[in-house]
Amino acid sequence: MSDSAQIRLKPRRVRVVCWASAIALVVVFGLLATSLSGPTGNGYGTFQRGDQFAMAGLGVFGALAVLLFTRPRVEADARGVRVRNVIGSYELPWEVVRGVRFDRGAPWASLELHDDDLLPMVALQAADKEFAVEGVRALRRLHQAHLAALAGGGTPR
Repeated sequence: MSDSAQIRLKPRRVRVVCWASAIALVVVFGLLATSLSGPTGNGYGTFQRGDQFAMAGLGVFGALAVLLFTRPRVEADARGVRVRNVIGSYELPWEVVRGVRFDRGAPWASLELHDDDLLPMVALQAADKEFAVEGVRALRRLHQAHLAALAGGGTPR
């Protein structure tokens, strides 16, 4: 396996859904912000300019929270694998990886480590179907190439 073999994987469907949802949140909260005027329901107070800015701000913060789900990514090469999930990132050499799993019914693939831990890879989601399967196969090929290099007595790059 050459040094140039590198894999970069991002989820596809969830990115589209998240961007559409984020845009919808900003639009809906923007419309709500512009409609906040006049007295409140009980008539004891009135909506102020600050209330409108707060409502628009909630839409922006909600959109940013939804866009966190576009963060997952998996990058791998002959040296190891880097996994970035919604919260948290991991960089692992292939030596600590026992296998790449994508169990039937699982929402995403995972790395099985030699210490019996499972590291989820949210970037490879079942919703992406064939794209996720091809990503798992590519990761398995890199892992197998690393194992073959170790068995052959060579040092993996």
